[in-house]
Amino acid sequence: MLCGVGVEIVFETHPQTMHSEAGIASGWLPASLSENGRRHAREMRRRHRHDPLAAVYHSDLLRVVETVEIAFIAFPGPVVADKRLRDLNYGALNGAPEAQLWRERATHIDTRFPHGESLRQLVDRTRDLLVELAARWDGERIAVVAHPVTRLAVDHLLSGVPLEKLVQAPIETDTGVRYDLPAGWTGRP
Repeated sequence: MLCGVGVEIVFETHPQTMHSEAGIASGWLPASLSENGRRHAREMRRRHRHDPLAAVYHSDLLRVVETVEIAFIAFPGPVVADKRLRDLNYGALNGAPEAQLWRERATHIDTRFPHGESLRQLVDRTRDLLVELAARWDGERIAVVAHPVTRLAVDHLLSGVPLEKLVQAPIETDTGVRYDLPAGWTGRP
């Protein structure tokens, strides 16, 4: 382990679910992987078979738990479910059509969804986890498996791109995106 060099994060988004294939935004609802999603999770397992990861952190929502159980079944290191990596809580709109929620996301940067949370609240909980990861895993490579909107939060926090700009573009679902989390990162300018 090399101290003071930071943490290399490989960010994976969960694959397709029964909900996403039907155009539904699950939010905090339980959603199982579809058959296509399970196939993609097996591909993730092949990609990471020889990856020198120190740990795997993941959302505690069902679709991500299923992804990790498939993709990291033989991983010998710590596998940590963390609720701070959850999807955005759309509150009363959990289970609403994805297209509707994506149209409305710019109006919910600082305003909570009814009985849910705002994007800024998701960013704050993501920041808390990244601060912990920077302190705990300095000099290591870890995987984080979560949701596309969680990746938006990581993009905002580590690239400095304003949320207002990020919500205008489609949320990326690329697999295996690499981030460098600087040593001692506090999430504050």
